[in-house]
Amino acid sequence: MEETKFNEHNKEEHRPSHTTEHIINRTMINMFGCGRAVSAHVEKKKSKLDYALPSAPSDVQVAELERRVNDVIGQHLDVTFEVITQDEAAKRFDMKRLPDGASEMVRVVKIGDYDECLCIGQHVGNTSEIGTFKVMSHSYDAETKIWRLRWKVTE
Repeated sequence: MEETKFNEHNKEEHRPSHTTEHIINRTMINMFGCGRAVSAHVEKKKSKLDYALPSAPSDVQVAELERRVNDVIGQHLDVTFEVITQDEAAKRFDMKRLPDGASEMVRVVKIGDYDECLCIGQHVGNTSEIGTFKVMSHSYDAETKIWRLRWKVTE
């Protein structure tokens, strides 16, 4: 059987934080009906995600986001992968972020039945390996309608 070739990936992610990014994105979609983060910077020490939202979430909603993300982490969900064609992926996912010249075969990362998305990054094998998600701060730019979430995971 021939091994599937993906595009080179030039980043060494902090696996627990990168996996948490996926969970946060799905939780934001579920809570606010928004899309996945419009920009992301994910590191071990601290991370930030930007979301296009019509208004700022309240502190109560941010606390609920933190609770829900930690609830998902606590379910000890397996993180698995599926390899599919770009044509098949286009039927299931927004392909806007796929880079030009991406390989014909793409990888779908699944976190239990909670989330799935196209991703070539590195992840934990199970959410039990993540630790605790903690919101550090958040801010909203009313002009751009971008909400920035600053967060980290602790072991």
